[in-house]
Amino acid sequence: MRMAGTHRNHFAALMLATVLFSAMSEGQAAQNNFIIVQSTTSTRDSGLFGHILPMFQNKTGIEVRVVAVGTGQAIKNAQNGDADVLFVHAKPAEEKFVADGWGVKRYDVMYNDFVIVSPRNDPAGIAGTKDAVAALKKIAASKAIFASRGDDSGTNKAELRLWKIAGIDVNAASGSWYRKTGSGMGATLNTAIGMNAYTLADRATWSSFKNKANHQIAVDGDAKLFNQYGVILVNPGKHPKVKVKEGQAFIDWLIGSDGQAAIASFKINGQQQFFPNARK
Repeated sequence: MRMAGTHRNHFAALMLATVLFSAMSEGQAAQNNFIIVQSTTSTRDSGLFGHILPMFQNKTGIEVRVVAVGTGQAIKNAQNGDADVLFVHAKPAEEKFVADGWGVKRYDVMYNDFVIVSPRNDPAGIAGTKDAVAALKKIAASKAIFASRGDDSGTNKAELRLWKIAGIDVNAASGSWYRKTGSGMGATLNTAIGMNAYTLADRATWSSFKNKANHQIAVDGDAKLFNQYGVILVNPGKHPKVKVKEGQAFIDWLIGSDGQAAIASFKINGQQQFFPNARK
């Protein structure tokens, strides 16, 4: 009888160990069911990710962990293998990322626009105009202070492209009327407001920004201020640890009907901030 009882105890212990091992395995699987997305600060600071990522996780069970930095840094991080997916807004740099073999394929996801923000007294006299290049020429001519992110972000790349079209050498003006913050969009906006300066911002970050003080949108509506976002799976041939299945699931969701609808539904003060444009 004692032997039978011993067998029962061993069987119960084995069953308990099996249940515990199964629970631990499921827990580990859940902990590993995530991807790392290198992205730009505007997608986080605007609140877009806070809006759409829970929808994706609820549908797929995949957690998205975002590293939000300037686009240039996000691309470097992805090249170093510190990402499964790259989601940024500097199309030429994104296309080079793929052409150089770091990414699998680039997809358009959404767009919005940049705006030139000015102090209320507008010393360069650009408020209400629609020509971004002409506005920058006026800022340079008046030597009004302009705060640049100076961080190789997508916004900084767009700003430098506009200065180049305007024929203004901002490096020569650096430290005088042209000031580089080396910071993200929120910090640069704070600096611009503190210095009564102009700056270039993405509309979504400006819309969500709380410390507007006496600043305003001075210039918008120019086609040159168009701001396209793209998404890319990091090449597992370069970095075998890339979670291809989960990363592609996120991309497919973003460019599919559910993700595009989620993006369109994100609003600040009742205004849509990003406009989905993934190609069918």
